[in-house]
Amino acid sequence: MWTRAAAVTIALAGQVAAQTTEPLSAIDWLKEPGNLLPGTVMLEPPVADAVTDPQIHVAPLEALSPPLGLVDASVTGLPVDLWRPSDPARLARLIGNVPVKSSPAMQKLMFTLLLTEARAPAGGADPDTLLLARLDRLFQLGAADPAQALVQQAGPADSPDRFRRWFDATLLTGDEDRSCTALIAHPGLSRDYRAHIFCKARRGDWASAALMLEAAHALEILPVETLDLLDRFLSPEMFEGAPYLPQPQDPDPLTFRLFEAIGERLPTASLPRAFANADLRDVAGWKAQVEAAERLTRIGALTPNHLLGLYTERAPAASGAVWDRVAAVQRFEAALDGGKPQAVADALIAVWSQMETVELQVPFAELFADRLAPRPLPGAEAENLRWRVLLLSELYEDAAQSVPEGPTANAFLAALARGMPDQAPSPSPLADAITEGFAWAAPVPPDLQAMLDRNRLGEAILEAMQLYAQGARGNLVDLTAAIATLRRVGLEDTARRAALQLLILQGV
Repeated sequence: MWTRAAAVTIALAGQVAAQTTEPLSAIDWLKEPGNLLPGTVMLEPPVADAVTDPQIHVAPLEALSPPLGLVDASVTGLPVDLWRPSDPARLARLIGNVPVKSSPAMQKLMFTLLLTEARAPAGGADPDTLLLARLDRLFQLGAADPAQALVQQAGPADSPDRFRRWFDATLLTGDEDRSCTALIAHPGLSRDYRAHIFCKARRGDWASAALMLEAAHALEILPVETLDLLDRFLSPEMFEGAPYLPQPQDPDPLTFRLFEAIGERLPTASLPRAFANADLRDVAGWKAQVEAAERLTRIGALTPNHLLGLYTERAPAASGAVWDRVAAVQRFEAALDGGKPQAVADALIAVWSQMETVELQVPFAELFADRLAPRPLPGAEAENLRWRVLLLSELYEDAAQSVPEGPTANAFLAALARGMPDQAPSPSPLADAITEGFAWAAPVPPDLQAMLDRNRLGEAILEAMQLYAQGARGNLVDLTAAIATLRRVGLEDTARRAALQLLILQGV
């Protein structure tokens, strides 16, 4: 059994040497009784007519935990104490379960909550409950790099739970040498024999790794399929020409990397989203890199610029599927560079169709809105599409100042972009629900208002996100409540962008 070295606390003590000084009256001018200023009156507080005992409140002093996060609170606008009054277990459930898949605005808000500087809740038996929930949700969303950075900030070697998440993240980002160094220095961080064998081999200690594997065989402490995999990892020359091992149904990151090391790399398309990070490394082919980037960008775990860089890296090697998207993006960029409005219009219609097939309309808008904004396009179809692209970007308020002729819904979308949807006719019941959420007197649900009254801001935002997801699926009352709550807590931009995305992506 591996044991972790105990921390040693050194108490520091100081001694204060006694010093002998002359009394203040030794100052020369105070020795003379006549030197007080004429008319000087010593001011004293008035004397009370009665004596009363003041009320004294006694409470234990609690050391505030330091804020933990990758983005400064001054950038996100969220207070560092947004989690403090809430129950950690409830927060962990909400963080793990709030759906954000279909809404880029909600994805952005979730990442903001997960990465903003914030203190841990005051209660709870385990002080790491919220931290571990944040790490697990980042990993579930595919954001392995931020998860790795966050746990490194917290102290990855402070507990086995933290280390396990750090180790998994480094295996997928290609930074496992760092976590392996920590494990070799502190073996008690993990009881996983596989991790110790892998790390010893990675650090060049093949003899110790082989000895541990022999012990695992003798004691039968690992499954047969795991022993077979480790045998090939440590002694690949003995298995040249051998049949491939059966592919595991649900591999963890270490199993994935071991299969990669023996030359039997597992495809990531059917694996949890975080595994797509492994395909962003140079060991994967260009096609795999593009598909992985699309998968991560779709959920908000990768910047659109990273995806654009892969789209434009080289000429497409073939046609169909991903190659058609690569070609469409490259043709659109070429049309923008060429400056001919009709070419841009044709290329925009074509590339938009490709982006719809992989649900990347909003990332596309974020990439190209600045270049499309000053370019009115010929033809009603292209011009309306250009305008909607702008509404899906950060330029939505500017776009609302000039409404193109076309569908009757355009006026409503423009009013919504300005935060005043009641100033235009509503095109649908969905739009009606959104309008009610933007009404000045729109009520916040009583349970969420109670959370806000108790300063449980983070919890209230998560609950509003849950309501939004239910509203987007058809519960219009919940949609109204979600928008009203987001606006009440100051998330006006999120409310507008979420509503615009919901309408435009549904084809309004």
